Amino acid sequence: MRPRAVVAEFVGTFALAFSTLISVNHVGFPIPTPAMAALTLGVLVHLLGPVSGCLLNPAVTVAIWSVGKLNAKDVGSFIVAQFAGAGLALALGGLLFPDPVPLPVDASAGTGVAEMLGAALLAFTIAAVFMGRIPARLTGAVIGAALIVSISWAAHGSNGVLNPAVALGIGSFSLAYVWGPVVGALIGAHLSRYVCDPGDRTPRDD
Repeated sequence: MRPRAVVAEFVGTFALAFSTLISVNHVGFPIPTPAMAALTLGVLVHLLGPVSGCLLNPAVTVAIWSVGKLNAKDVGSFIVAQFAGAGLALALGGLLFPDPVPLPVDASAGTGVAEMLGAALLAFTIAAVFMGRIPARLTGAVIGAALIVSISWAAHGSNGVLNPAVALGIGSFSLAYVWGPVVGALIGAHLSRYVCDPGDRTPRDD
């Protein structure tokens, strides 16, 4: 386990979930929720990427490990840190927003499929970054833009969260918000490896 990397995943997931929570619960907030999440993620990629890879998503963490770009010893601690960070965002949100905006949450297959489609595109992009296909100076912008497009892919059938930890943090948690992103991220990451990987299978050790 890499303590600094675990803390980075905790802090980053908290920031991502809390930014999303603020946007959702401020009616008339000047920045739409997908843009708020994308801007936050783009900034965090540059701040935390060199420390942990800035995964901030249990589904993406599993997917990046599955294509050989994350050490197995980091997977469990990263996922725990991500859910803990999102849980802190949920607790703080409960204090700041005692009457939160309700989000429709269900566990239907359609919701899971919508989350799967969006997560596949997001993980395809993130995996391409780990494989060195995106210049370092552009990674934040590319991943942030990919998140907006991925949310739009999912939003026809779900809340467009694409992240089980953030789903917990904003009160949009059900089984569909777990299996959908996990399955989609695995599909996207392996497709990205097939298309984009130049052949280096060694785990990224930031």
